[in-house]
Amino acid sequence: MTSTNLDLPLRSGVGIVVLNKENKVFVAKRIDNQKNFWQMPQGGVNKGEDYLDAAYRELEEETSIKNVELVKECDGLISYELPKNLLGIIWKGKYRGQEQKWFVMRFLGQDNQINIKTAQPEFSEWKWIELEKITDLVVDFKMHVYKNIQDQVRKIINL
Repeated sequence: MTSTNLDLPLRSGVGIVVLNKENKVFVAKRIDNQKNFWQMPQGGVNKGEDYLDAAYRELEEETSIKNVELVKECDGLISYELPKNLLGIIWKGKYRGQEQKWFVMRFLGQDNQINIKTAQPEFSEWKWIELEKITDLVVDFKMHVYKNIQDQVRKIINL
């Protein structure tokens, strides 16, 4: 009997929508992607860690951003499944996807405080984009996540 991806659990994760003072969204291009896909900061929750602490930790680990204020915790958990070609590769094959809690945060610092050349860099470049453009740049299997977050953020910032 062969195992299916449904035998694997979803990884517990967080995502962070970082808004600047013009309500533009921080996105970054992953080092390991060959195409022009961009994403917002996101990552796993460690054992015993709560979602908000994980969000602050992931944000700092990936972008060096510390100077933020929490605007709102997004409603619910949103999950995505990895496509078959990434199963067994991402997360050393331990998970079939991720179930994420998202947070909206306001960046209070200056752009020169953002540094993606971290100890374990995940991104090759970053930029601020309009909220409406986040779904133009995301990998297909996360599209429903970004549409959901886009709708929630639109209501939060009254666009």
